[in-house]
Amino acid sequence: MTSTFPGISISTERLVLRPLETDDVPALAAMMNDEQVAAWTDVPQPFTEQAARAWITEYAPAERTAGRGLDLAVTEFLTQRLVGVVRLARTDWHVRSTEMSYIIAPWARGEGYASEAALATARWLFGDQKLERVELRTAADNTASQQVAQKIGCINEGVLRNACIAHVRTEDGGWTDVRTDYIVWSLLPEDIEGADGQPADPDGFTAYADWN
Repeated sequence: MTSTFPGISISTERLVLRPLETDDVPALAAMMNDEQVAAWTDVPQPFTEQAARAWITEYAPAERTAGRGLDLAVTEFLTQRLVGVVRLARTDWHVRSTEMSYIIAPWARGEGYASEAALATARWLFGDQKLERVELRTAADNTASQQVAQKIGCINEGVLRNACIAHVRTEDGGWTDVRTDYIVWSLLPEDIEGADGQPADPDGFTAYADWN
C-alpha cells in the first residue's frame, strides 16, 4: 500500500503546483513575512531566507519521505511566479485521509488562486491517490480561509473550542499569541462535484522526479 506521496506536478488553467525549489527561497521568505500569514500561522517571525531554504531542502523532503505530508509550490502558469503554497500534513494512509492548508502570497490575493489550487489538489488526492477524506482547519476569525473551504465544497463539521493559536500585533510592533477556536471542515470525493473552483485538467498530473 502506498505510504508516501509521489513527486508530482499538477496543472490547472492558470496554475502549476510543483515541489518547492531552491529558486523559490526569496519569494517564499517574502510571502511568509506577510502580516496575514504571521497572524494565522505558526511560522517564526521574521521568516528568514535561511528558514525558507531549510524548509525547501530539509523539512519538506523529510515530511514527504516519512509519509506524513507534501508541500507544493503554487505558481502562475504564464509567469512561473510563486503565488502560494499548498500543504498536506498528518496523513493517515490506513484511513486514507490527510489535512490540507493553503497560503496565498499578498501579491496574488483576490484572484481565486487558493480555491483553484486546493480543488486541484483535492481532485488529485481523490483520483490518483485514492484518498477518502481531506480535512481543513480554519481559525474562527479567518474568514478568507473559510470562504475557500466553502467554495471547494467542504462541509463544516463543527468547532474545536480554544484549540487554535493566532497572533496579533503588540504596541511595540511585536507579536503575541491569542487563543481562538478552530472550525473543522471535511471534503469527501462526492463533495467536489459542482465545486466552484477551477478543476484540474484530468491529464494535468505529471511525475516530478527531481524532488530532492
